[in-house]
Amino acid sequence: MHQIWKSFRALYFASLMMLIGSGLLSTYLALRLAADNVDGLWIGALMAANYFGLVLGGKIGHRLIARVGHIRAYATCAGIVGAAVLCHGLTDWLPMWLLLRVIVGLGMMCQYMVIESWLNEQADAKQRGVVFSLYMIASYLGLVLGQLILAVHPALGPELLMVVALCFALCLVPVAMTRRIHPAPLHPAPMDPRFFIKRVPQSLIAVMGAGLLVGSFYGLAPLYASQQGLSTELVGVYMGSCIFAGLMVQWPLGWLSDRYDRPLLIRIFAFLLAVAALPLAILPEVPLEVLFVAGCVAALLQFCIYPLAVAFANDHIEPERRVSLTAMLLVTYGIGASVGPLAAGVLMKVFGSQMLYAFFSVASLILVWRIRPNAVTNLHQVDDAPLHHVAMPDSMSSSPLVAALDPRVDEQMVQEQMVQDPVVDEFEPQSEPKP
Repeated sequence: MHQIWKSFRALYFASLMMLIGSGLLSTYLALRLAADNVDGLWIGALMAANYFGLVLGGKIGHRLIARVGHIRAYATCAGIVGAAVLCHGLTDWLPMWLLLRVIVGLGMMCQYMVIESWLNEQADAKQRGVVFSLYMIASYLGLVLGQLILAVHPALGPELLMVVALCFALCLVPVAMTRRIHPAPLHPAPMDPRFFIKRVPQSLIAVMGAGLLVGSFYGLAPLYASQQGLSTELVGVYMGSCIFAGLMVQWPLGWLSDRYDRPLLIRIFAFLLAVAALPLAILPEVPLEVLFVAGCVAALLQFCIYPLAVAFANDHIEPERRVSLTAMLLVTYGIGASVGPLAAGVLMKVFGSQMLYAFFSVASLILVWRIRPNAVTNLHQVDDAPLHHVAMPDSMSSSPLVAALDPRVDEQMVQEQMVQDPVVDEFEPQSEPKP
């Protein structure tokens, strides 16, 4: 593992800095608007705009990288994201902030694509599980550290935007300084929505539900904590604790996922989440201890649903379709993550801040209702299912290339399918990337 860390430490550092900046920016904007008495609908819209940008970046990123190459694309996007972050400090006009959040999301998705293609290109097939696990740790650690910056510097002034921009400037350094060979050109993962809706409908429902939950959490949990009377320092600690709980649960979750029925686990975790969120949903004001314990338990359960849904879907899809499946899952997740903050923001505006956790309970109960293990026919189950569970990030902090990092996917088979697919040929630019 030490050799793997040494080989990829530059890319891990780049990911760490990106996620520190991204996590800090989301919480900062929520707290800044809450301090200005802006209702939760705008805060939810900002998070929805960020996820919309991430989904949009999944399409644009391929074209940009194919046109100018990986390093230039990464440098371009890092510069644009840093500029967009600083522009938040130049204006208070909220529609402009929405546009800036779209730009930030779009640019970051392109950056993820560059980093992940590099990891995929340089990692040995037998080491991909470890490579991806360290990548996930760097991503989660960045999100946690981004929240803890608020505990060190609670003032909501423009200096925090400078810290975010500084992170995106620093994430550019290791990629720009690399002496490694460019990864191979990217090919957009073709999608066949009708096929996947017919083949893995319950997985798509679970992924959509995970998007509703996690998108609302990242966008509106800082507002909820602030309206519960927490100081800026405690809001940062609260968010950091919840995200850290999501990191710690990934390994025991993998153990459970490999030994028990995955749709049943999704249903159990969704039900437990509905119960865990009830105290915060019912009580307008809760003691600090209850807030932290219930909040961390709810976050822990939220972050279980997406990895289980991804593993469940892969159990019923042939290896040559798994890159396309990942693209479909991430688009589905992005739709849910865009809708969730808007819906929860409306509820918080009308009925109060506790409606965020009421929204979590209701969305979880819908999953309990719609995920039916007895309805799984296993007609299309792959021969070696259940596949070994691979810990996955909990959010859109990963591009469709993440499937290629999965050690369950045969690299040569995926590459041949992506190159030969007529949909790919239709949209992929023919020019080679410049050095």
